[in-house]
Formats: sequence, structure tokens, C-alpha cells
Amino acid sequence: MSELVKVVDSLENKISKLLHKLEVLNQANAKLQEEIAVLKEDKDHVLNSVSVWEEKYNSLKLANSMLGSNTNKTEAKLKINTLIRELDYCIAQLSE
Repeated sequence: MSELVKVVDSLENKISKLLHKLEVLNQANAKLQEEIAVLKEDKDHVLNSVSVWEEKYNSLKLANSMLGSNTNKTEAKLKINTLIRELDYCIAQLSE
């Protein structure tokens, strides 16, 4: 009987340790999930920022091409023609 009590006590001790370890791991998991959410939000913010800067860069590049050399002027003319075609398409869609 004494041996049975020792086995039961040992099992209770092991179960207690496992439950404690489970709680610690659950807390660590929750903390990591929060960190993932924060990092995803930061990533989205950075991607939006990159998109804004790309638009600004393209606008600046277009403005510089209008002021610059012949190769840049050709690029500007092509861009203007593309914009005119897009406007014509929009006007045609609105008039229908």
C-alpha cells in the first residue's frame, strides 16, 4: 500500500509539473501571437509607406523628365500619351 501511495504521489507531482509547464508555454504562445500581430501591423505600415514613396519618386521622375534631356522628354511624352488615352477611355465610359 505504501508503494501505491508513492506511485500516486509521483504521478500527481509529474502531472502538476506538466500543468505548470503547459501554463508557461500557453503564456509564451500568447505573447508570441501578440508580437506577430504587432509585426504584421508594422509590415503593413512599411508597405504603405513604400507605396507612397514610390508614387512620389515616379512623380518626381516625370517632373524631372519634363525638364531634362531628350531621352527623358520621350519618356514624359509617352507617359502623357498614356494618361490622355486613359482619360479618353474614362470619358467614353461616362458618356455611354
